[in-house]
Amino acid sequence: MRIRATVAAVSGALALSALAVPAALAGDHTVPNLNKPTSGAEVFGTAAARGASKAAAATAADASEPVISKVVVNGGKDVVLGTTAKKTISISVTASHASGVIDAYADLWHGTNPNSPDTIDGAILPNEDVSTCTKVNATTSTCKLTFTIDPRYDLYKNSLAGTWHVTAGALAGNQTDMVWNDYFSTARVQRLSKLTVNAAPEPVKKGGTITVTGKLSRANWEDHAYHGYATQPVKLQFRKKTSSTYTTIKTIKSSSVGNLKTTVKASVDGYWRYSFAGTSTTPAVTTAGDFVDVK
Repeated sequence: MRIRATVAAVSGALALSALAVPAALAGDHTVPNLNKPTSGAEVFGTAAARGASKAAAATAADASEPVISKVVVNGGKDVVLGTTAKKTISISVTASHASGVIDAYADLWHGTNPNSPDTIDGAILPNEDVSTCTKVNATTSTCKLTFTIDPRYDLYKNSLAGTWHVTAGALAGNQTDMVWNDYFSTARVQRLSKLTVNAAPEPVKKGGTITVTGKLSRANWEDHAYHGYATQPVKLQFRKKTSSTYTTIKTIKSSSVGNLKTTVKASVDGYWRYSFAGTSTTPAVTTAGDFVDVK
């Protein structure tokens, strides 16, 4: 992932200085490039850099900032990463201007102040230097960028799970007017969760005891393994063999190491499963049903 090149001389200098800064270390993890752009001039260039003739071409009617009406991250879904597999997502920016819109920018960042590098501990930058824009009409375009996220590099600590800021910018068709907002919206980046279930014995006599065990775990971005998610509420659900609907029987909490265990009385043939509703840092997950034959 890289910061796009610009035609502004000052931006080029900034990019070179950013590349010259050695990566910091957090434990045994290399901290990724956190030098995100913080203005439209860095990304789209300045009117002076493009030449006075283009700047003079802007009319009074279109000399205003583009208006960004919508930004969609990952199709509106949370961004969920495990321990090793990279994931490529897209961000689309819809913007309007009297002269049209010819480019847009977006990124994800984690921290408090984009203008203060010491307060940023996460940045996910686009793969492309220029977005792909599709005209909606003469004044409006939807522009798309892709982002490849590597949990072994970009997500170097577990505290990065949760809410990230979304930067959005757009360049007008007159190549002069632009808009930039480092706080346009937010998106959630989460640690992949896993859940297991086992109902036993199978078969079981009617009125007998069924023990339902399982484990709730989630990705640890610091050691690249899955560890139990402690003291989380998890629903035990059941559906009869003749039904297609699950009913919640009880809610239990995972142990200090994520284990689940409870007992129920056997009454009819059916499927048992566990269901976790998720948290701000960890997505919801539900097991497949485990069938128990009641004799």
